[in-house]
Amino acid sequence: MSVEIKLPDLGDNIDSGTVVSIFVSEGDTIEQEQGLIELETDKAVIEVPSPSAGTVKKIRIKSGDEIKVGQVIIELDETGVAPAKTAPEPITEPDKKKVEETKPQAVEEKTIQSGKPSMADFKIPNMGDNVDSGTVTSILVNVGDTVEIEQGLVELETDKAVIEVPSDVKGVIKEIIVKDGDTVSVGQKIMVIESTGETQATASPAEVAVPAQDVDQSETEKPAKPITQELVHDPISAKVFESPSKKIAPASPSVRRFAREIGLDIHEVPGTGPGGRISVEDVKSFSKLRHSQKNIGQAAGAPVQAIALPDFSKYGTIEKEGLNKLRQTSAKNLSYAWSSIPHVTQFDKADITNLEKLRKANGKKAETRGGKLTMTAILVKVIEAALRKFPSFNASIDMANNEIIYKKYFNIGIAVDTPRGLLVPVIKDVQSKNIIDIAVEMTEISQKARDKKLGIDDMQGGNFTISNLGGIGGTGFTPIVNSPEVAILGVSRAEMQPKYIDGTFEPRLMMPLVLSYDHRIIDGAAAARFLRWVCEVLEEPFNVLLEG
Repeated sequence: MSVEIKLPDLGDNIDSGTVVSIFVSEGDTIEQEQGLIELETDKAVIEVPSPSAGTVKKIRIKSGDEIKVGQVIIELDETGVAPAKTAPEPITEPDKKKVEETKPQAVEEKTIQSGKPSMADFKIPNMGDNVDSGTVTSILVNVGDTVEIEQGLVELETDKAVIEVPSDVKGVIKEIIVKDGDTVSVGQKIMVIESTGETQATASPAEVAVPAQDVDQSETEKPAKPITQELVHDPISAKVFESPSKKIAPASPSVRRFAREIGLDIHEVPGTGPGGRISVEDVKSFSKLRHSQKNIGQAAGAPVQAIALPDFSKYGTIEKEGLNKLRQTSAKNLSYAWSSIPHVTQFDKADITNLEKLRKANGKKAETRGGKLTMTAILVKVIEAALRKFPSFNASIDMANNEIIYKKYFNIGIAVDTPRGLLVPVIKDVQSKNIIDIAVEMTEISQKARDKKLGIDDMQGGNFTISNLGGIGGTGFTPIVNSPEVAILGVSRAEMQPKYIDGTFEPRLMMPLVLSYDHRIIDGAAAARFLRWVCEVLEEPFNVLLEG
């Protein structure tokens, strides 16, 4: 049976919108509540879900069209829909233990072989939190190539990292729609692949163990939240939400409509119901959270708005070059950090004469393992010890909740100069690594940064950043704190200087150090003690062993 899907009511005073993206193609089999199109209204960008399951027979619109409420957008053939699954019976108390025992502990991947070759549209998949677009830097295949599952198709530069996008099917490339330099969005079609019928499916633990179902909270226990998922705290209602992890938001049409009416994207709302289901109360609480964060952000100060520049071509020849994604993101983040964090910078010098001798004497130990023993590698370990002694430097300030978050782990970011701009990969769990381990990892991660091979995970989770410009030169600089961290150490080139010791001047190798910090959480005296302690440890490394 063929049915017409019309643009539903979008909320008060919204009667039309512009089609931004179309997520399905003619011939696709879709599920109920699956997103069909993305619509931009004068209030928000909205994803319009399908009211029923079936096969897409005809698409009546195209990207860029202005469409109105009630207009037919898709014809759906419901005849090819598989019989609806019988709703599972509520889980009884004796069955709870069985359910827990059958839950897998990790994500399970399986290859599905349908044996039916078909033309498949390859679309940009979800690339991670807050990453919705990227620039095509390299196309790794050609028309006619045979590709395997997980084989890289394109390389995308996002605002966080360069990502290789793999194929989820096995087949032959029939058409390539994008070219180098194009900006593409999540869900956008970039290739057509003649699939052999073999695809890669990934099932989450919850999907493998127990089918999704709507049950009353009193009938069954709420699933435990994975400890790796991000939690969103609502300071208004004191609720703790689990961040949404599914592309299709689990919410009823009435809840979706309510979210649209108040201008919220339902996919951003974390659900507290069974299986992460989103209720009207979840939407209300999340809306309050957003408004409170917005007000606090405005109070803290926003980056200065860009002003129109004069026409420089009147004065001579000019050349324009577009900012790449990395530069655009750096500009936004640094502007926010500079305008929202009250910066203060502390200066000092460390006598590294003896330490430099030790570094050179032990350099071959790192080289035999493929690393290079640099002063930065030593500083990483010293800073880890300093963060233990001064915990306020291993923290973040949460103005939304008026809290200080103290971190019990030690991840140190290292600023790396690359042709594309500044990148800050993170050395994780420094407390469990010695200086040689750190030197080897730094060599590897720096090379990955320059080869555009850093993943998003390589760039996240830092507590403190070190920026060493000693290899270039200069006598000092004032680095900007990498929000939400609260401090950053800047290092300049060491040079021989006379130092007055026991009545005489001696030539000593002095290394300039600067510490920029967030004055909301760190006082000047604490910063001076922190930096002086770092200098003393560099001068007498035995102090770390004495003080731990």
